[in-house]
Amino acid sequence: MTAKRLFITLSVMLTVVPCMAQEHLPYMTEQLVDTTQAETLGLQKPQQLTTTTIFSPDESEPHYANGAVLTAFKGSLFCMWQSSQTDEDAPETCVMYSVSTDKGQTWSPPTLLASATDSTYCTSGGWLSTPDTLVAYINTWAPGTETACGYTRYVTTTDGRNWSTPQHVTMADGSHMDGIIEQDPLVLPTGRIVGAAHFQPGLHVSPIYTDDPTGRHGWKRGDMQSHDHGKQSQELEPSQYLQHDGSLIMVFRDQQGSYRKLAARSTDDGETWTTPMPTNIPDARVKQSAGNLPDGTAFLIGNPTGNKRRYPLAVLYSEDGICFDRAFLLRAGGSDLPRQRWPGRYKTLGYSYPKALVYGGKLYVVYATNKEAIECSILTL
Repeated sequence: MTAKRLFITLSVMLTVVPCMAQEHLPYMTEQLVDTTQAETLGLQKPQQLTTTTIFSPDESEPHYANGAVLTAFKGSLFCMWQSSQTDEDAPETCVMYSVSTDKGQTWSPPTLLASATDSTYCTSGGWLSTPDTLVAYINTWAPGTETACGYTRYVTTTDGRNWSTPQHVTMADGSHMDGIIEQDPLVLPTGRIVGAAHFQPGLHVSPIYTDDPTGRHGWKRGDMQSHDHGKQSQELEPSQYLQHDGSLIMVFRDQQGSYRKLAARSTDDGETWTTPMPTNIPDARVKQSAGNLPDGTAFLIGNPTGNKRRYPLAVLYSEDGICFDRAFLLRAGGSDLPRQRWPGRYKTLGYSYPKALVYGGKLYVVYATNKEAIECSILTL
């Protein structure tokens, strides 16, 4: 083989391999969103869309709220979030929850789910609902340390009112989960539960999975090569969905600031994963929500702005979980975004950290508005 032919062959190989690696990863069709239109991204709201308020503080109530997560249990909707007086991750940060018995139209006053102590504070870790038991994950942090340091506990209820004492979530070897669980574990058709956690030291993301139907024990780390940068990985705060062929896709925020979603794929129910790769889907470097509608359609919910701006809030759809070619507006900027009433550390304007639930023929999306009110947008499917 001549040197010229060898050069051409190697060039083709180097061009093809990355394309093959990304062949099944999600992408967005060109011009699906118009990032030059700051308030709407050029998207329209669907007709069957309503928004309700779960919690909006008055002068005497805590002014910081974020990390809302929703689930359904025994005919009611449960929403948890983290709450503090003024600032994000303050020493008094606790977890509150509210309940709706009328499909999200009205909500009960907030109730304390997990409180801070002299040495720890708590943030929302999400839910796992079974027919008989509701599990609430509590992320527990030690403030004042040089690197992020925390672990995951859980509490349970069988009636939605009386809760067990906190216990440690455990790994398959019986050790405590020495990390912070992500908020929306996915139950596969096989019964396996797949999610992610951010392990110590610092915050280094890893897929996790368990075959324990209660989601409390037996967790294992999936095999994935993340990109570590000192105290944390480049990939953070993922969510996951199923493709049409049963493969799993996990999407991440890119903490290195590309303002594009990263994605990895698993074909063995979460045991091994491809190395996360960049997609062309815009992102605001925030937590997102992914999942599937009853017909298998995949969705991605977040702020596809391509910059730090956390408005508007939109949902992207894909029939096969690869090509996202439809999008709708959930909340806009401008007159749709209320003014922020109180200042505080890291109190970003906009709609932060959405998490979604498909329930009763509707898509429920909860999020923090200006990191002080918890709201829910409900889309009839």
